[in-house]
Amino acid sequence: MENYTYNSFTLQMEGLKVTEDSMYPVFFLFFFSYLFIVITNVGIVVLACIERSLHQPMYLLFCNLSINDILGNTNILPRLLVYILMPPSENLITYYECVIQAFITQLFATASHTVLMIMTFDRYVAICNPLRYSTIMDNKMVMKLTASAWGVAFVLVAVLLGLTIRLNRCRTRITNLFCDNASVFKLSCESVFINNVYGLTFSVVLLTASIGSVVLTYTKITVVCLTSKSKSLNSKALQTCSTHLCLYLIMFFTGLVAIALHRFPQYDYERKVCSILLHVIPGSLNPIIYGAQSGEIRKFLSKTFQSKKDLPLL
Repeated sequence: MENYTYNSFTLQMEGLKVTEDSMYPVFFLFFFSYLFIVITNVGIVVLACIERSLHQPMYLLFCNLSINDILGNTNILPRLLVYILMPPSENLITYYECVIQAFITQLFATASHTVLMIMTFDRYVAICNPLRYSTIMDNKMVMKLTASAWGVAFVLVAVLLGLTIRLNRCRTRITNLFCDNASVFKLSCESVFINNVYGLTFSVVLLTASIGSVVLTYTKITVVCLTSKSKSLNSKALQTCSTHLCLYLIMFFTGLVAIALHRFPQYDYERKVCSILLHVIPGSLNPIIYGAQSGEIRKFLSKTFQSKKDLPLL
């Protein structure tokens, strides 16, 4: 008969299974990945704040994605790095810390969609209504879009976690590499039917809105480009929209792989590792892709490095 410990405030976390030989290579791989994510994304945000040429809706909205990547990776990677170096028996976390981590994990996943949705709207106005772009996408609209992206994500996740923390707990082991909503409500021996219904509805609505907005927007943009004879408009659409679409596809397919692996119980551990990569891969690639495609960012960096090169040697 299974022994239950009710409402324990100390939980056992399933750490990353690594051998002694691979412990330090894995540790440094995730450590330098985290360092790269923080430096590049903070750099994008700082650059957008200090450089006047980047004070445009497109870059200001992208800063939300950088902030989300920093938040999501800071939420799980530092603790994961500590667990890699510790014995499995010492991979402990308090219940309150786990709930906070689960909240930020779900907020990161939800905001990844909502932020890309408001960036989709920005690209739609820029390409399909360029003459009114500066009027529509003023500072007030940027603030409204930003507030709506984070506000909707916050409310949806707050309800999701609210349904979970109401449950009594009878288990103490988190069967995941970090805390998320599913791993927290699996601690309960009560019925989680309501949690499953809301979670499924939440996922379907979010994915439908996200995919639907991207498909609808890019269909209209494609029609505008095909009917327009303006080479500059088509070039602008190709440059800015390809960047946004690339970011969306990276986020979508990394998430899709993690979801697909749920169907194969024999790959349960691979799915858990993939859930880590769902944070690391987009967070690493987003600033690279956006920086490489952005003419303004390239010009600023080129000007900065050129001015440093021209400084007289003492």
